[in-house]
Amino acid sequence: MFEKASRMKLRFNYKGVCSVEDLWDLKLTDLDKIYKDLNKDKRDTEGDSLLEDKTEGNELLELQISIVKHIVEVRLEERNIAKDLKEKKEKKQKLLAIISEKQDQQLRDMPVEELIKLVDEL
Repeated sequence: MFEKASRMKLRFNYKGVCSVEDLWDLKLTDLDKIYKDLNKDKRDTEGDSLLEDKTEGNELLELQISIVKHIVEVRLEERNIAKDLKEKKEKKQKLLAIISEKQDQQLRDMPVEELIKLVDEL
């Protein structure tokens, strides 16, 4: 799909003209707008006939729709992965803080003589 788009030098009408590569940099809401516009164009060009063959314009629109849909799906998946990683990192930091507190408490509970020995060993 992307090879075909790059060979065709496929462009999308959004605030001027943007290439397939440019789509990766757009906000998800912008991509959604492009997707809706492409679907509207597709509905407008298809008509109601069961006998008419698909035109080259329809195939182009279907390719554009597929590309935008794929990019949105990938970006949503990346966002979910980043969110999961952030949550895991926060949980790890919390656990490390609790471990540190417990270790500090163990040191506080030690008799003074043992603390002095530990200091002398350093």
